[in-house]
Amino acid sequence: MKPVTLTRRVTFSSGHRYWFFNASDEENRNAFGPMASPFNHGHNYVLYCSIQGQIDQKNGMVINIKDLDDILNDRIVSLFDQKSINDEIPEFRNVSPCLENLLKFIDSKLVEIAPGVEVLHLKLEEMPGLFAELDKLESKMTITRSYEFAAAHRLHVPEMSEAQNLELYGKCNNPAGHGHNYILDVTLSGSPDPKTGFIADLGELDRIVEERVVGRYDHKHLNCDVSELAGKNPTSEIVALAIWDQLEGKVPGVLEKVRLQETARNIFEVNRG
Repeated sequence: MKPVTLTRRVTFSSGHRYWFFNASDEENRNAFGPMASPFNHGHNYVLYCSIQGQIDQKNGMVINIKDLDDILNDRIVSLFDQKSINDEIPEFRNVSPCLENLLKFIDSKLVEIAPGVEVLHLKLEEMPGLFAELDKLESKMTITRSYEFAAAHRLHVPEMSEAQNLELYGKCNNPAGHGHNYILDVTLSGSPDPKTGFIADLGELDRIVEERVVGRYDHKHLNCDVSELAGKNPTSEIVALAIWDQLEGKVPGVLEKVRLQETARNIFEVNRG
């Protein structure tokens, strides 16, 4: 029988700071940039824990969800919820409480879930639009940042007749175009900084994405205003590939995935593969 994967979602609220009291102000600001502060700030964290195992033939479950909740609450939520991570969790007294380090710590607490059950994947969301993931099968950590831009486009192939274009693209062939509020997720991997734990400089990522994508695409007509799309039919597949080309080799770390959400129902991805 094939194994089955179960994902459980839990939440906790914690405060933390990017500041080492055994380092100087200058050292902290050089390490953490604009995030450096000796004062705490808080987040409503969301943890997704994916486990895999064989179905128990007696009860039809991989694991009793109540048992899994007890494990997640006892080992993770109770440690973090309503706590100052830097001050109340000994392992973070002199360790940066970044998403990457938090995920490593959480992973260490989730060994031996149950006989025949293993953790496959962990995702920790610090805020909407910023999350880290740990893929246990590939032993890979990634960080994802989300961006938004509004743009118009028209789907049209000049080599086809007006009737053919209308039949193929329907309302998306409107001669004046139509618009979307796009959501762009950019996923990176990399080697953790030995001091901060970050696998990528998010400030540098923001700057590059703004410069190469968002600032150039936002409130533009993709058929007319974006040079890399000139002469192309700007389907979201084509736009996602163009964004990949704009970012690959330019972002800090390794570009792993570009995910472009055109509508709630239409989502497109380009992966490193």
